[in-house]
This record gives sequence, structure tokens and C-alpha cells, in this order.
Amino acid sequence: MTRRELDAAGITDPTLRAAYDQCRQLNARHGRTYFLATRLLPLERRSAVHALYGFARWADDIVDDLDRSRTHDERDRLLKRLESDLAHGLRTGGGGEPVVRALADTVDRFRIEPALFSDFLASMRADLTVTDYPSYADLRAYMHGSAAVIGLQMLPVLGTVVPREEAAPHAAALGVAFQLTNFLRDVGEDLDRGRVYLPADLLAAHGVDRPLLEWSRRTGRRDPRIRAALVAAEAMTRDVYRSAEPGIAMLDPRVRPCIRTAFTLYGGILDAIADHDYSVLHHRAVVSRARRAATAAAGAVQVAGARWRDRVPRPPRVAGGTSHEWKGQDSG
Repeated sequence: MTRRELDAAGITDPTLRAAYDQCRQLNARHGRTYFLATRLLPLERRSAVHALYGFARWADDIVDDLDRSRTHDERDRLLKRLESDLAHGLRTGGGGEPVVRALADTVDRFRIEPALFSDFLASMRADLTVTDYPSYADLRAYMHGSAAVIGLQMLPVLGTVVPREEAAPHAAALGVAFQLTNFLRDVGEDLDRGRVYLPADLLAAHGVDRPLLEWSRRTGRRDPRIRAALVAAEAMTRDVYRSAEPGIAMLDPRVRPCIRTAFTLYGGILDAIADHDYSVLHHRAVVSRARRAATAAAGAVQVAGARWRDRVPRPPRVAGGTSHEWKGQDSG
């Protein structure tokens, strides 16, 4: 499948193909939900999405050293090296790291705004020193770089049927919704890293603070105040999903099944959290394999339908008629 994806994208250089393949492996290994949805994209666009994911994962792994095998200074040095490599790669199309070479090629092919990657790395750098967020506004400022820009990076690859700036707020919101879902699912793991991503004011409104979360994580005991705060965090996240959803219809029809599948699967994580009574400090909520398979199968049916419609000749436009053709925005 990798060869077909690379061939369809017109990527022929052996070194570059290997770089894209490494990104794909990172996606398959770490982004189970994301990777499953990506397989519903047209073949020629998958490699670019793998490159975007692979770079983000590479940077994230530098700052999220769960076993703490690297010191703060070592992580800082590695992140600076990645920042320098990226700047060089975007100028020259090269890069020392394979993920940077693949990313630089994708940025060039789809004319993605380079500043989006600077914003992303600024949020990654914040993870080296910032351990909590006083308010939702503070968290949203962080998530602009860590999540919203991911949606904006994706837009040129996916293509739209409206001016890109019209779809951009929804794409950014979808990135934020996915990350808020991860924050809620990973409260316990983030505590182990010394971080709390749930806003302190939301927690305090329900009588929760970091020491209480740490107590619950350490002892395995539950507290109704924590549950109430997590219910509020879920409601906040679902509001963001609602603001993101209209953007799906603004995308190229051939990619909508992919994004709809990701939308459904990530929303399913919230369902799983609720089904387990918000016990995220003690158990990782996951979407069942059966549900993932069923959602992916439904997406595959939608993909087949979209491809069939593309092959059906459209009737000629008639004067005074109301029908119109789809015109996808040039994605690069």
C-alpha cells in the first residue's frame, strides 16, 4: 500500500520515498484512530497527511518523554535542533531528519503556510516548562499552536469547495476538538508527566485542584467532585465538535468520508469515557475494535459512493438551470 500511495502522489526519489514511509510508520504505530481514517483518503493525498502527522509526532515525542530518560536540557536541545532543521528544510527542501524532508516536500507541493509550523513548535516548547493552564482562554492560546494549526495545515491537502478562509475556522476547531478529547482521555498519563491540561478554573468550579487529582491517581480512589469536573470538560469539548462539524461539508467530497470517520471515532472516545463513568484517572478509554471497524466500513461505503459519482458524466448545464458543478479549490 505504501508504494501505491507514493506512486499516486508522484514521489519518485528513493530517499524521499523512505522519508515518507517513516512518517507513515509513525502514523500507523501511534495514531491508531487517525491512521484508520487516513486510509479512506484518495491515494495521492495520504502521503502528505502522513508527513504532517509524522513531523508532529516526532516533535511531540521529544517533549513527552514519559519515562524521563532525557533531562529538560536534553529535550530543549533536541527541540532546538528540530527547529533549526525545519527552518533549513523549508528553505532548501532538504532536512537532516527524514520527517523534516517529507514535511518540507509536502509544504512545497501544497503551498502550506510555513508560519503554521512555527506556531506548532512554539506550543511544543511551552510543554517543556508550562505544567498547567489557569483558564480556558490560556489553554486555547496553547492549543492554537498544538491543535488548531494542524487543522489549518490539512486544509490545502484536503481541498475545499468554498474559499479556504471560509473553511479555516471549522478546520481549526476540529483540531482543537480532537486535542481536547485527548486531554480528557489522558488526564492520568499527563499527571504522570507533571502536567494538567484541564483548565484550573473549570476544575476549581467543582472543587478540584491538582493535589486532589494526584491523590485519586495515586490511590485509585474516586471523588464525585472530579467526576463533575470531567463531565463539564466533556460538555465543553462537545461544544467545540459542534462548531467544527459544518466544515466537513466544505471539503472536497472525496475526502469527506475520511474526516467524517475521524470525527465519529474521536467523538466515540468521549462516549467511551462516559460509558466508563469518567474513570480516566485510572483507566484509558478506548473505542472498541468492533466500533472502529464498523465506522471505517461505513466510511469506505461513502468513499465508494463519492468515487462512483465522480465517474458518472454530469448533464450539460442548461441556461436558466439551477444545478451547478462542484469546483474544488486549487490545493496547491
